Amino acid sequence: MSRTSLQGSLNGSLKNKVIAITGGGRGIGLAIAEALIAQGARVSIGDIDVALAEREALRIGAHARRLDVRDRASFADFIAGTEAALGPLYALINNAGIMPMGYFLDEDPALADAQIDINFRGVIHGMQIALPGLLARGSGHIVNIASLAGRFALPGSAVYTGTKFAVVGMTEAVAGEYRDSGVQFTCIMPSKVLTELTSGTEKAASIIPSVTPEQVAEAVVGALLKPRLMVAVPDYLQMAHSAYTLIPSWLQVRGRRLLGDDRILSQLDHAAHAGYEQRINKLARPAKTSGNTGGSAKAKTGTTT
Repeated sequence: MSRTSLQGSLNGSLKNKVIAITGGGRGIGLAIAEALIAQGARVSIGDIDVALAEREALRIGAHARRLDVRDRASFADFIAGTEAALGPLYALINNAGIMPMGYFLDEDPALADAQIDINFRGVIHGMQIALPGLLARGSGHIVNIASLAGRFALPGSAVYTGTKFAVVGMTEAVAGEYRDSGVQFTCIMPSKVLTELTSGTEKAASIIPSVTPEQVAEAVVGALLKPRLMVAVPDYLQMAHSAYTLIPSWLQVRGRRLLGDDRILSQLDHAAHAGYEQRINKLARPAKTSGNTGGSAKAKTGTTT
């Protein structure tokens, strides 16, 4: 569907719908917020950087609240505050995520924990908190922003890949549990998204198709209008995955080797990623230690969802 036809078909369909977005202060989340506001939705953005969220909310006409998706109480407060300010929730967009890059054994355990807590546990929190209200009303939508790394394993981002496989699988399972409830579920799986977070990956991830945050936002709006369980961005990669699963594993490995699917490990421009690396390392909680501990290097970092 073209942008023009999508715009025309959506007139009024999301008007006054209350939609909450996690990680809404920048990047994909902010683009989704702007796209939904353009359709007349009433949008609440949650972000751990509340000052940023409040500035952007003022600019685009949204509601903003502090949100740490790792903290169930914080998530509950975000949903309750959103509903108190805007009305009953219609949709939750679970977008917050981080993506370190580097060798699996070099990754700081605290940063691995942060990925599990933000990318996966945060989605669990959001779904378990928002879903009861949607079920009670017999309508609504949960949209989880995963990644094509949740379909195609990505060397150099092992833990991230694991969290995204988990989000894809959980979305499908929960959708099956509540298929007759009137509540819709969608998993959005973008490829490489051109944000601050992909700076320095021009060589490292050149084989991965690039999309803009606006293209991801358009896919979210489209899914809210015409629900689909699994949506790849770009859409043709959904078919690519189906074809890929039919290829013998030995041929998959040979193809990946020829394409250089592990170039993240050798060609990531870490200097260009310094700002993002510093930001997500601040989110890494200190790892619990036992009697026998050894030093671990900080992970090299890259993109988020």
